[in-house]
Amino acid sequence: MSSRRLNIDNINPHVKAAQYAVRGELAVKSEEFRAALARGTSDLPFKQVISANIGNPQQLDQKPITFFRQVLSLLENPLLLEKEDVLVNHLGYKTDVIERAKWFLKNVGSVGAYSASNGVPAIRQHVADFLERRDGFPANWQDIYLSAGASSGVNTLLHIICADEKSGILVPIPQYPLYTASLSVLNATCVPYLLDESKNWGTDINTIKESYQKAKDAGIDTRAIVIINPGNPTGASLPEEDIRAVLEFARQERLVVLADEVYQTNVFIGEFISFKRVLCQLQKENPDGKYDCVELASLHSVSKGMVGECGHRGGYFELVNFDPEVQAEIYKFVSIMLCAPVIGQCLVELMVNPPKVGEPSYELYQKEYRGIYEGMKERATALHKAFEQMEGVECGEPQGAMYLFPTINLPPKAVEAAAKEGRTPDEFYCMKLLEATGVCVVPGSGFGQKDGTYHFRTTFLAPGTEWVGSIVKFHNEFMDQYR
Repeated sequence: MSSRRLNIDNINPHVKAAQYAVRGELAVKSEEFRAALARGTSDLPFKQVISANIGNPQQLDQKPITFFRQVLSLLENPLLLEKEDVLVNHLGYKTDVIERAKWFLKNVGSVGAYSASNGVPAIRQHVADFLERRDGFPANWQDIYLSAGASSGVNTLLHIICADEKSGILVPIPQYPLYTASLSVLNATCVPYLLDESKNWGTDINTIKESYQKAKDAGIDTRAIVIINPGNPTGASLPEEDIRAVLEFARQERLVVLADEVYQTNVFIGEFISFKRVLCQLQKENPDGKYDCVELASLHSVSKGMVGECGHRGGYFELVNFDPEVQAEIYKFVSIMLCAPVIGQCLVELMVNPPKVGEPSYELYQKEYRGIYEGMKERATALHKAFEQMEGVECGEPQGAMYLFPTINLPPKAVEAAAKEGRTPDEFYCMKLLEATGVCVVPGSGFGQKDGTYHFRTTFLAPGTEWVGSIVKFHNEFMDQYR
């Protein structure tokens, strides 16, 4: 008998039950390959590993926004401000960089110190200002909570909403596995609703109602609905009529709406419309107070979009129509974790309040921002064209976010081979792809998918096109092998 107190049989079973495919077996194996290549291993059939499994822009050579990093450098080392002439005349810092850093040092202080539990008040005010500009409706800085990325905000909200194993959360399928994994850890119930692939992965309110009713009949107290807009892994942006339908359903059934809007700047087709804007519009159209008790929590992050600062862990969520006593408990919960990283909070401010027209850094900021956006769009289009050439692969036109989520129609022999290895067919395909090309993607089973269908999710962040060609070559050989 082992002398250790902990073993795999006595640790928290809810943690063991949680699954997070984005960083699962395929990701672990890809890192083993990366380490082997770094050691000079030459017996692998590829020369580099492409981590197309995760939206991690700067790992895949997306360059940081100069203005953001210059300001942060001065916050990390304020002594540099004693040499303003050197910064401006020799190191390429613009005067507005210096002015913004001084504003932070005045309103935040040292980034090495804790802030208020829900974030620096002056930064939260700037987030509120951004939301007012974006939506055309007022925002209260006291309803804004700065978090360590959107994931931390989701974790906070789910802890507050879920009371026991009968607490249900409507979650879109396919979905980002943060939600199902978090609900598993909380021992709460995921109530899945399928997105409609034939309609560019749109929401179908009737499907949502059916899922809700099925859970209700099973004794589940469904308390909230998650909407990822634009979608992950699908990239779809919801039209206003779909948002209105969800909010009306939430009103009827007294559901909290969790709007994950971290990809709001990554939109190629259509436009991003926030849930906050539509809810406020509904309140304006219905002055009788019909929508005044619809609780909305919307989340955003510095990790995605053209900012791509995943490692700095900055984000926020805004609460609308929440009971003040519930907000007090949310404040208590975030206080337990002390505060979000203060440098990440500063990045949130920079994201929502970038250089403006006429300011010294504006031209470079716009050039970098547009360059990143156009580069993503070009790579998404190139990857989509490659998928169109591949036998048995179906993929909608890139709509946004950072991903494509193609359907793969696999031969029966491949399905049989997968079963012999104890894998789902799409997991089997993705593992063979990794072993042959070094390209790491995520099987659709990790996000949830309609029974009998197979998909994989890939980012289009990696530079170059050689890796795209290697996917096409692999696919052709795979299909020939398993005909």
